[in-house]
Amino acid sequence: MKPNQIFLLIALAFSAVSTVNAQDKIFPKKDDVILCKIKEVGLEEVKYLLSEYSDEVLFAIAKDDIEKIVFENGKEMTFENSLINPANYLDNRKNAIKIEFLSPLTGNTTLGYERSLKPGRSIEGEIGIIGLGIDPAYENPGGVFFRFGYKFIKSPDFYLRGMRYAHLLKGSYIKPMITLGFFSREEDYYYESWNEYGYWDGYYSSGETKSTVSGAIQLVLGKQWIVDNVFLVDFFGGVGYGFSNNYNGSNYYYSHTVIDQDFPLSLSVGLKMGFLW
Repeated sequence: MKPNQIFLLIALAFSAVSTVNAQDKIFPKKDDVILCKIKEVGLEEVKYLLSEYSDEVLFAIAKDDIEKIVFENGKEMTFENSLINPANYLDNRKNAIKIEFLSPLTGNTTLGYERSLKPGRSIEGEIGIIGLGIDPAYENPGGVFFRFGYKFIKSPDFYLRGMRYAHLLKGSYIKPMITLGFFSREEDYYYESWNEYGYWDGYYSSGETKSTVSGAIQLVLGKQWIVDNVFLVDFFGGVGYGFSNNYNGSNYYYSHTVIDQDFPLSLSVGLKMGFLW
């Protein structure tokens, strides 16, 4: 083979390698890398040409199925599922302050704060002021309880291209929650009475002020509605384990109810309303 022919072959080989390296690359989330010429990056899909097909044949792939693309000049562009892409929720208000609407009827006033961490996740903390409300049992309670939970907002059962949450804080949810309370209240204790002759004379009651420490670990199920990115309604119910250092009085601990000392099933239910900012 003549030297000029060898030089020509080497030049053609370098040209082919350069052509391959100069191609755009699409990195799908599941399939192999696609070597192509990208023609368009749209709102929902990326369109491209393949060298083995005519320029009249235009291929497309959904952006939700792409991890990233690398252009022939080396620049990269990454993609994220529209359901969990924070850029799709820039107009959503991510903070909410709430009040448990009916709590004053049960002897306390409960206030809460919720903040969205990312699509499908938020944290919520609450404080209950015991004694700030109606006292139907005349127990003169006073104290405070705290609740903290991590909320998992339900995602759709099936996914359509371009789908996203109606609002970051809207939807059905599951929330593991812990509660700790400290309060005192007057409790009636009944004692047997015996007369001077040793005969039973009945019962008499005595009111005593007792300090109580209570707590619960619950799994809360609920649903939250958002109206016009400003107002919210949150209905919930929780079930779990409860504990207390005082089982002689009522089984109601303002943040929750415990069925019985020997069967420490704790229950809670409520309706919250609030505003977003």
